[in-house]
Amino acid sequence: MSISVRNVTSADITAVLGLIREFAAFEDLTDYCEVDEDRLETALFTVGATAEGLIAEDDGQAIGYALFFPNFSSFRGQRGFYLDDIYVTESYRGRGVGELMLKELARLAEARGYERIDFLVLDWNTPAIGFYKKLGANVDEAERHFKFTDDAFKTLAS
Repeated sequence: MSISVRNVTSADITAVLGLIREFAAFEDLTDYCEVDEDRLETALFTVGATAEGLIAEDDGQAIGYALFFPNFSSFRGQRGFYLDDIYVTESYRGRGVGELMLKELARLAEARGYERIDFLVLDWNTPAIGFYKKLGANVDEAERHFKFTDDAFKTLAS
């Protein structure tokens, strides 16, 4: 096993998209997974790109990914990354791949002067919750995730 973690490149779009779809199936959210190669490419690599990514590989085979973007905590005055996705394919879980990706993300954040990484975890995903807590993550049980999307977004924007 020769696992490496590196920045996603344009050549990785197909592999990352496959992992995103695998992640959507794992979370039973396949019906909501609408991303395609063009949208992912635009988000990651065009002028004004809004996100970045890491890919984990074992001898060149994609086994995990993380997608993230800058954020800011106004109350604490801290810059950081918002980790939108982190996923490791099932056969590689428990082998330290997720921790490798999180450590690389933390190194990238620190190199930019950032001080935090924020993310959400579905409440039923107890293995992930335990994993993050083991690494020292804090959980705020009082916060709720809201979003404006689809018709609600269009109405708000009009």
